[in-house]
Amino acid sequence: MTSREEKKLLVKIAQMYYEEDMTQSAISKELGIYRTSISRWLKKAREEGIVKITINTDIDETFDLEQRLTKLFNLREVIIVPDKKDQTQVEKKKAVAIAGAELLKKIIQDDDVIGFAWGSTMASMIGEFPGVSKKDAHFVPLVGGPGPMDTKHHVNTIVYNIAEDFNGTAYFIDAAAVVEKKETKDDIIHSHYFKKITELWDSLTVAVVGIGNPGQSSNLVWAGFCGDEEIEALNEQGAIGDICSRFYDINGRLIHSDLSDRTIAVELEKLKHISYSIGIAESVEKAPSIIGGLRGRYINTLITTEETANEMLKILEQQEKVLSDN
Repeated sequence: MTSREEKKLLVKIAQMYYEEDMTQSAISKELGIYRTSISRWLKKAREEGIVKITINTDIDETFDLEQRLTKLFNLREVIIVPDKKDQTQVEKKKAVAIAGAELLKKIIQDDDVIGFAWGSTMASMIGEFPGVSKKDAHFVPLVGGPGPMDTKHHVNTIVYNIAEDFNGTAYFIDAAAVVEKKETKDDIIHSHYFKKITELWDSLTVAVVGIGNPGQSSNLVWAGFCGDEEIEALNEQGAIGDICSRFYDINGRLIHSDLSDRTIAVELEKLKHISYSIGIAESVEKAPSIIGGLRGRYINTLITTEETANEMLKILEQQEKVLSDN
């Protein structure tokens, strides 16, 4: 077969497959060529530039952002909720909560152990699982309860309601996230009833957590757990965020203090080794907190807003510029 004849055949096969939507078996039958040869000819057509395949990544305005953050932090998945004009903070929070609920509907399987933290974003997922497939799964708090916070934001409330939707088994922690003395914390975690919680933490397959910013007014809940000296000590150590009431700095390094010794919560190290550790958080103010959590590898899946993602990239670019200038 001459070069010209070969190219004509490559074009013919490519047209039949890509334009006429014929199967390789149908092409084989019509042209009298072995089925296995059709696959090789199609490959050659791509190699020689007769067929050029382009992928349209312009699905929506957030797709590129998702890919960039996924690569930057080597994440399992990033879900970015597009911004909407005149959207309130409550609506933004609800939007990321709905995205989190949609992800959970897809990934939760029988025998999974799913852990939850507390907070308003977590609570916003309640009621977003209508008609979900029932799963024989276990739902457990990852941290003790908050201080003077609305009952609907309590971790036990969140766990109970979502477990009910999935027809799974719910477990509760009857203790605050931070207690007054280390000895009190030790007594609780070594108690008979807490043994089951510890076993479930060791078997986690999915974790769903919020990401806090110690500097935000919403974190005044900590006034019930911390004195001025403790808050100042956290600031001096560079506390930029918290997950499950455990604080870390901008590089994701955990901050060890008297406060951490009194905290009843899963060790963040455990979150590094499970299938899905999902961080759900939004707001420009929380962007540094999210970056620190990602650098610490405490989450491998991020759900946030377009505005927050852009602020994260802006901070990262500024940090890179400072390093390059030095």
